Amino acid sequence: MSRNRLLLALFVALFVSSLAFANSTTVTMTFLNPGTNVYGGFYTYPYYFSVNGGSPTPMMCDAFNNRISPGQSWTAHVSGLLQGKGMFGKDLQDYKAAGIIFLGVMNGTIDAKVGSWAVWNLFTQGITNNAAVLSLDQSALAQAQHAPSSAFKGLVLYTPVGASPGHGPQEFIGFSTRALATPEPGSLLLLSTGLLGIAGMVRRKFLRS
Repeated sequence: MSRNRLLLALFVALFVSSLAFANSTTVTMTFLNPGTNVYGGFYTYPYYFSVNGGSPTPMMCDAFNNRISPGQSWTAHVSGLLQGKGMFGKDLQDYKAAGIIFLGVMNGTIDAKVGSWAVWNLFTQGITNNAAVLSLDQSALAQAQHAPSSAFKGLVLYTPVGASPGHGPQEFIGFSTRALATPEPGSLLLLSTGLLGIAGMVRRKFLRS
């Protein structure tokens, strides 16, 4: 294969892969193992997953009444935390509060065990009367009323396909730098147009050669 033809093939492949990436909304999740944190008889954050066969990734569970086991795999929808596509519906206040707690756990300002129970209690109220958990929920909900959407950039939900509260695998909150790089429709169109233009230029050079 000539150099020009190889370049043309590479540009076309890049164009197609960019479309596939932008339209990709599902992944295969494999639960590897929980961490070592246990509180109230339950494992809490972190839960480690392999996403599409990737390296272990820590996530936080938000569905108390759903159950999973190490080695179990399922297909999950991936969406931004504030896209209104989570297992618990389109009311974003609880998801915002959960995001605030998750970020606090990630940066070490919130204890992982208390934070996990607080997130569970947001979506399944009444599962605990622990004062620290209830206080954290109250504080996070208050912050959620005024937190800008930009504060949740990079936070994503992994929602099992076909699951619902109490049925199927659990929903998880994670942080994805890849999600930040997903092109918006406008930028994707610009990218696609540019790639096609470059591919056309390479093709013309190939035909003249």
